[in-house]
Amino acid sequence: MAKKSKQLRAALEKIDSTKLYSVEEAVALAKETNFAKFDATVEVAYNLNIDVRKADQQIRGAMVLPNGSGKTQRVLVFARGAKAEEAKAAGADFVGEEELVAKINDGWLDFDVVIATPDMMAVVGRLGRVLGPRNLMPNPKTGTVTMDVAKAVEESKGGKITYRADKAGIVQAIVGKVSFDADKLVENFKAFNDVIVKAKPATAKGTYIQSLTITTTQGVGIKVDTNSL
Repeated sequence: MAKKSKQLRAALEKIDSTKLYSVEEAVALAKETNFAKFDATVEVAYNLNIDVRKADQQIRGAMVLPNGSGKTQRVLVFARGAKAEEAKAAGADFVGEEELVAKINDGWLDFDVVIATPDMMAVVGRLGRVLGPRNLMPNPKTGTVTMDVAKAVEESKGGKITYRADKAGIVQAIVGKVSFDADKLVENFKAFNDVIVKAKPATAKGTYIQSLTITTTQGVGIKVDTNSL
């Protein structure tokens, strides 16, 4: 623990908490100050001036990062017949129907993404209490309720991320791993920023992006100048 505290202090000394860094500086600092022993995830967090209680100010969606997320997603698909075969051929880790509902209700959660064909949603709906709080419920807005299961599986395996504003208007998302080249992280960050900017609700008043930080797993938050994006 003492060693970790020393590493944390060293990281804090390199980061000026009062400064807004350009996206390139922030990414370089995030890589430099990472002290995790594993290939840490790089995340961004937006504090948005929105009221998620209003239906037209809820921000939610999905996108495929230009350079992938670096995270291996375990994909579960609810489908039957030909669609189940398509999902398997596309590389889904788990494919099934009712038997998967029972397994999940018994506590099995060894998956990261859930995709379903529209006709299976009545079955999947029974898992609302389990999947909902974990943000795993299939949703047309994130492309996880679809007849094109092959495309959905391939995207999930190829760097697709989902995002959603919480009650406080915070949106967090993965933009890659510390092992990524800095320019690839910057490109992913800018691509995600474009999505957030375009998602600005027409009814949102005042400064939309209140603050923006980038951090690594166990790392220190680095404030980013939104104008540099």
